[in-house]
Amino acid sequence: MNSYAALGKGDEQLQERKDDRLEGRTTSAGSSTRLDGWQGKLKAEKSGRSNVKFRTNNSIQPGDGLNEMKARLQVMKFGGTSVGDAACIARTAQIIAKAAKESGCIAVVSAMSGVTNRLIEAAKKAQEGNTGEAATVVDVLRKQHEAALTTLIHHENERARIRRCLEEVLAEGRRLCEGTALLCELTPRTLDAISSLGERLSAPLVAAAVRELGLPSEAIEATELIVTDAFHGGAEPHMELTRAKSQARLRPLLEKRIAPVVTGFIGATAAGQLTTLGRGGSDYSATILGAAMDADEVIIWTDVDGVLTADPRLVAEARTIPVISYREAAELAYFGAKVLHPKTLNPVVQAAIPVWIRNSFAPERPGTKITPEGRSIGGGVKALTAIRDVTLISVGGPGIVGLPDVLGRTFSTTAEVRANVLLISQSSSQNDICFIVATVDAQRTVEALRKEFAQDLAHHKVEHITVDSNVAIVAVVGENMRGTPGIAGKTFNALGRENVNLIAIAQGSSECNISFVIEEQAVKTALITTHREFGLDASPS
Repeated sequence: MNSYAALGKGDEQLQERKDDRLEGRTTSAGSSTRLDGWQGKLKAEKSGRSNVKFRTNNSIQPGDGLNEMKARLQVMKFGGTSVGDAACIARTAQIIAKAAKESGCIAVVSAMSGVTNRLIEAAKKAQEGNTGEAATVVDVLRKQHEAALTTLIHHENERARIRRCLEEVLAEGRRLCEGTALLCELTPRTLDAISSLGERLSAPLVAAAVRELGLPSEAIEATELIVTDAFHGGAEPHMELTRAKSQARLRPLLEKRIAPVVTGFIGATAAGQLTTLGRGGSDYSATILGAAMDADEVIIWTDVDGVLTADPRLVAEARTIPVISYREAAELAYFGAKVLHPKTLNPVVQAAIPVWIRNSFAPERPGTKITPEGRSIGGGVKALTAIRDVTLISVGGPGIVGLPDVLGRTFSTTAEVRANVLLISQSSSQNDICFIVATVDAQRTVEALRKEFAQDLAHHKVEHITVDSNVAIVAVVGENMRGTPGIAGKTFNALGRENVNLIAIAQGSSECNISFVIEEQAVKTALITTHREFGLDASPS
């Protein structure tokens, strides 16, 4: 078993990088760097915020001073399954309408379930020059959204107006696919434009469904609100510009008691060029807007009852956690818990805005509340998670001993291709550097490393750059682990009894988790064993 050192010192060194966008990308399993980087960023911007007044009812006018009170504001995000068909959209509209009647409410919506995948499929077919199959995908999407529209909207004039909106988006999709097929080239910018069409189709449907319930609502494209950098496929927001645009666009609607329905997943550069926040980025959109609008809370509506102690598909005894801390939730999201996008909590940390995870199919259930401090449940360990589709990359050979700045060159090169580094290790003999990235990033990372070390490989100073994709990471997470002795011992003893071989181990500087690398086929056994070892199947106290 290789020994992976904890990376507390490594985290500090990485925080000194001038580009704080890269903070946390080359750390081990600790999320402290990721969260702290955003705290500083938002603190600087918070000092320049204006105190925007909010009109709570028609009797209160702007400029009333102390009589003018800020109404409660919720930002609600609805995932693909929550808007998956007409019945789901109708249920979502009821949730939005109920919230909007009680307080201000901004809804953020994903594409209908499966739509983004089909759009990416169409883009790839177009890249191959297959315009026919790309057009077929667009036609299928038209029928899917037309069926929802017909079911949801009963007035023909309103239905015709929404249909025109949908047709404009679909026509844009066809033109983008035709242009891609003509050039046989799919650029990141074009892929963003095509993959964003699903949210642009669902938002008008959801807003129309809310209006059917008698509540004013307006669909808004996030390109009007969220200002990002120009990194297509994984853009980052410029919070100060986003705050200004969001307040200017959304606050007047809220004052008129109009419920905005915003497209998730997308933003735009300052020049107006459409970008996306990465797959699953609608969660991120919601918390970006929550921070920008000074929301009282953000609610992520999904198809599960909250954050669970483990993946219920692998651990039947998994249960919902009532309260969890930002740090615990960030660790779980970072290491594969699908209920949250890994970057979701970054924007709300400084303002301490609580985030809820709730089930839109069972809205009466309380779900999980994510707060700055969470709540201790005793025993230290709060939850387990696993991340598959990862690749172990090794750079090494006896020749690298004494070779200057191998570590720095390795991770500078990795950062340049925006590969997300999950774990790092260097053997005590200094013969090897090993790290894990998402499999989707592995090919371009290895290619970049071989280019960087081309001369060293030629002169055998670096003997190999190898990959192993048959691995997975399991993380044991809990805010109180740092004060509880014996967590690692119990974990590895339990795994040893089940003959689970440990390839690597790491503990983040936050001491909020212990991560270990195992063979992919052993993930289920490892999760079940560890879940039972720490009694996570017991009812919460």
